[in-house]
Amino acid sequence: MKFLTQLIYDQPCLRVKRSLVQFFLSRAHHSNVRVRFAPSPTGHLHLGGLRTALYNFLFARAHGGVSLLRIEDTDQSRLVPKAAEALEDMLQWAKIPPDESPMTGGNKGPYVQSLRSKLYQEHIQTLLKNGTAYKCFCSEMRMELLRKDALRRREVPKYDNKCRKLPQAKAEELERQGVPYCIRLQLEHINEPFMDLVYGPIFHDIIQFEGDPVLMKSDGFPTYHFANVVDDHLMEITHVLRGVEWQVSTPKHLLLYKAFGWEPPQFAHLPLIKNKDGSKLSKRQGDLHIANLRKQGYSPEAILNFVTDIGGGFEDRDQNRVLTVDELADKFNLSRLNTHSCRLEVEKLGYFNQLDIQRQLRNDHETLQLATQLQSLVKSEFKERLSDSVAQEKILSLDYMVKVLQWSQTRITSIADLVSSKFTYVWVVPDNLPLQGLPPVASGYATLLNDLLRNVEETPDNYFNKEELSRRVKMIGKGHKLKTPAIMKFVRMAISGLQEGPPVGEMMEVLGKETTLLRLQHAKQVIS
Repeated sequence: MKFLTQLIYDQPCLRVKRSLVQFFLSRAHHSNVRVRFAPSPTGHLHLGGLRTALYNFLFARAHGGVSLLRIEDTDQSRLVPKAAEALEDMLQWAKIPPDESPMTGGNKGPYVQSLRSKLYQEHIQTLLKNGTAYKCFCSEMRMELLRKDALRRREVPKYDNKCRKLPQAKAEELERQGVPYCIRLQLEHINEPFMDLVYGPIFHDIIQFEGDPVLMKSDGFPTYHFANVVDDHLMEITHVLRGVEWQVSTPKHLLLYKAFGWEPPQFAHLPLIKNKDGSKLSKRQGDLHIANLRKQGYSPEAILNFVTDIGGGFEDRDQNRVLTVDELADKFNLSRLNTHSCRLEVEKLGYFNQLDIQRQLRNDHETLQLATQLQSLVKSEFKERLSDSVAQEKILSLDYMVKVLQWSQTRITSIADLVSSKFTYVWVVPDNLPLQGLPPVASGYATLLNDLLRNVEETPDNYFNKEELSRRVKMIGKGHKLKTPAIMKFVRMAISGLQEGPPVGEMMEVLGKETTLLRLQHAKQVIS
């Protein structure tokens, strides 16, 4: 492994380095793969967090392995109540459920760090005994002075490792006096790169940039770095897939593995996700919280395809097709991940959602689920305007929901669009008919509506389609000396209350014969 890492590191060409990494990955033996998604329960699951969970899930599935969820809540000051449960619920909804987790269980638990305190206390003693860690009695005031002094000298603030050289007798005396202390890791120089399964060999001699890091805080809680390494080892994690912002911390983690005498997992870092303008993605961007995207009507598949589209990692990916989770796992290839930052084009999310609606409508079971969701939306949105008529019952039927979905699948990006003002006429009689601007009719609007009513009534059910209806409306318009745009505008207004919208023939076809007749009769009453 060291020889291969050095061989790749010595290559002057990035393209050659990437090729060698891909060659290595294609032959790597991934037996008993175990990966984890380890978020902090400090808020909602956002797009970046979902991306990390997804790639871990896909990697595990691609290699017949196990994915687990671990809640890293050692920073008690930032906890949000019920956030951990919400995180796991959202992973379930997104169709990437963990195999082991706080809710699911497993034989490597507990899967919440605050419940593992005894394990951390036991393992910190190992490092104190073998001399790779030490107790630091420096006060917060001294640390603040060090920070200010470094800033004054325009240097990066870091601990000066003072207590590393503290005599044992002095340390014991301070402890007897009750002086608070933390426990730090003794850093050492790193002389060789580590292999990043995405970026290739990475060299970062951390001792040049940091002082000895804290492993156990004075309140007895472990730091992220210490708990992370201990848990990954005890939970037998084989591969760590996480954001590239953690790449600089990896040498520190590798030193911890060395201090324990443990074999480290393999590391793969995922590129940064940025906004379209190049700015950093923030957890505070509420529109990118998965719960909000769900409320807006985006499907799990649409969101997952959107995330994977910007990050790469797949063989023979068809950009014009939405893949299921199983299909994503089948095509997943870690060596094909991008190394450059990914920029979000949020408008693509709507595109993928539209593709997924079309995919669902090709499956009878998923079509029924989609129709049921739409039915609930319609009842909720228009509950004050829905009548008890037989015609209204038909409009609320699942058959009608399917009909509307089939008709609108190229017009909408979310089923929530179908309860917007643009499509209100599909469900309820329009409140207002904009008569202003309508073309004059010599014979009168009532006569024109009577002719339309009679013609619609006489149209055979098997000919009630957009082509035949459009032809008949045009014919009636000619009989009243109206040009095609004028008669179409009039009929559109009468049945929908809109002056602009889909072709009239399509409107009448989707509404159906009975509803179209009711709308024309309503228009006649209003105009009279």
